[in-house]
Amino acid sequence: MAEQSKLPQRHPQEKIDRVIVDLLLESDPQESMALSELARLRIRYNGFPGATDIQENLNRLLLEWHLTEEQLFAKTRALHSSEQIYQVKAKKYQEQEDWN
Repeated sequence: MAEQSKLPQRHPQEKIDRVIVDLLLESDPQESMALSELARLRIRYNGFPGATDIQENLNRLLLEWHLTEEQLFAKTRALHSSEQIYQVKAKKYQEQEDWN
């Protein structure tokens, strides 16, 4: 039992997020969606004890895009306040912001 506790945790969204991260590695850092997805994933994996490959790729993207995490979050806050980045499909949620 102690052996299993030493294994890194797998995030429930890791498989889907891996695809997104791979797309981000080939994306234009000026695209609103790319910036928003990077910020969203940084928040999701912050402090998560596993998925180190994804976390390393997220760090790499910040370096390659010449951004600090604070700059990324400031840019995405500005983007979300000026345009709708994510399209909400359920009508009852259209009046709420995605980050609520």
